[in-house]
Amino acid sequence: MSKPIKITKEFDTVKFFRDVKEKVARETKEMTFSEFKEYLNRRTIKLAR
Repeated sequence: MSKPIKITKEFDTVKFFRDVKEKVARETKEMTFSEFKEYLNRRTIKLAR
């Protein structure tokens, strides 16, 4: 039996999105719904027109 090959990732997508989700949860923990909507509007990527 051969040893399994360990693959080193340059970018771990699951870890990145988990970290982002936890950051947003910390930042919005005490917000009301209207404050949360404003938070999302400020952080939304603006599309070029």
